[in-house]
This record gives sequence, structure tokens and C-alpha cells, in this order.
Amino acid sequence: MLGHGFGMAYVSFFGVLVIVLLGVVVALFWRAAGRSRSDDDAQRILEERFARGEIGEDEYRRSVELLRSGRLRR
Repeated sequence: MLGHGFGMAYVSFFGVLVIVLLGVVVALFWRAAGRSRSDDDAQRILEERFARGEIGEDEYRRSVELLRSGRLRR
């Protein structure tokens, strides 16, 4: 009666695997999109602070370099 054997187990396993992989891909895209926006926001804030004179040129350049290198994260 139950002549499906391991075939159904493989189908179930690969179905779950596909769903997990799709979830990982969506999460990676979501994370990348959020990171670029936050980096752009951080760059804009640094530019505004520099323009108002709150930070000097050396601090501005150092902060931009840290932001671009990925070592400066919130």
C-alpha cells in the first residue's frame, strides 16, 4: 500500500531545502538593501556635520574612510 519508499522523503527534504534557500536569498537581499541606505544616511550626516563646522576635515575624512571600509557599523 505504501509503495512510495524513500522517494517521498526525498521530495519532502528537497522541498524544505528550496524553501530555506529562498528564505536565505530574500534575507541577504533585504540586508544588502538596508545596509546601502544606512551607509548613505551616515555619509549624508557626516557631510552635514562637516558643513556646519561640527567636525573638522581630518575627522570627516577619517570617518568617511571608516564608513567605506565597513569597520564603522552601528
